[in-house]
Amino acid sequence: MAEAYIVDAIRTAGGRRNGKLSTWHPNDLAAEVLNGLLDRTGIDPAAVEDVIMGCVTQGGEQSTALGRNAVLASRLPQTVPAVTIDRQCGSSQQAIQFAAQAVLSGTQDVVIASGVEIMSRVPMYSSVNLYAQAGMGTGPWSKRVLDRYSVPEFSQFKGAQMIADKHGFSRAQMDEYALESHRRAAAAVEAGAFDAEILPVPVDTPDGPALHRIDEGVRFDASIEAIGSVKTLEEGGSITAANASQICDGASGVLIVNEKALKAHGLTPLARIHNLTVTAGDPVIMLEEPLEATRRALSRAGLTIGDIDLYEVNEAFASVPLAWLKAVGADPAKLNVNGGAIALGHPLGASGTKLMATLIHALRARGGRYGLQTMCEGGGVANVTIVERL
Repeated sequence: MAEAYIVDAIRTAGGRRNGKLSTWHPNDLAAEVLNGLLDRTGIDPAAVEDVIMGCVTQGGEQSTALGRNAVLASRLPQTVPAVTIDRQCGSSQQAIQFAAQAVLSGTQDVVIASGVEIMSRVPMYSSVNLYAQAGMGTGPWSKRVLDRYSVPEFSQFKGAQMIADKHGFSRAQMDEYALESHRRAAAAVEAGAFDAEILPVPVDTPDGPALHRIDEGVRFDASIEAIGSVKTLEEGGSITAANASQICDGASGVLIVNEKALKAHGLTPLARIHNLTVTAGDPVIMLEEPLEATRRALSRAGLTIGDIDLYEVNEAFASVPLAWLKAVGADPAKLNVNGGAIALGHPLGASGTKLMATLIHALRARGGRYGLQTMCEGGGVANVTIVERL
């Protein structure tokens, strides 16, 4: 039977808005990850048959075939093609799934799935705002779409609040969840839990050149009082910037191969991809779809949630992983064990391969077998990927 293997999975440490990674051009930071995968695996660069790169805001420096430009900025030969994809926050998780499908089919043997987002330089929604300012149409949703769902727009912020209200999560519960994310992330940093997955990259600091190795967003002194003091995003709501993911700069990547490539290049895999699932549901509540996607993925894989040793559920907003835990009956102790996007940041198009790097290395460190990753995405879509540590 055909198999898809992950040979290595790496990421940069996250950079805060206008922080240490903000001087990097997206092409170049993505190229660092591509080069890092070559260095760590020792594979012949010419053996790479494709690069699939996730990026959400494809404007400005992230426009015009970003994936291809990253290849040209890297040590990969110019003969390596690339494509840039947008499945919103799941863009690079979808890159993993496309890469896996390619090697499973035998169409290709060696593919890099990756992602990058420099939100300091290309802010969220900047491409939409630019088009509006330039008079390029009426926006991303036609009247037909908006009329179908009887809404003036689709909003992930409103969707997150709807999830909190529907599943009965209070502001206090979400703030407590956010605090735990920071606590777990701080403990992981102090224990060196991220060392195996982080690719150090050079940055300039007030003290001179340095290597960026530690996620900037982690608040080692986080307190419930400080989190509780942050204003809600809308009057009467319970979602705040403190119980939602942080804006983040970063890049990440995964090398995916089939058994033919393992033997041909003498590679040792970290994990086998066990299941690929993507589903879609209500685009208004939007971020709730990981619940259904997880149920379907487990059913297709012939597994139960009890079989899964660790889960990475993207912390776009605290209401999302809380609703996921409640709906699928998962163990909170296995969820985002090294903290999540509330503490570590959410570099949009890079988050899918970023979470996969964290999941695989955490499974190895803890001796777990199965890991599950899921991501809520704009438009009511969700990806689930299940891997088996080898």
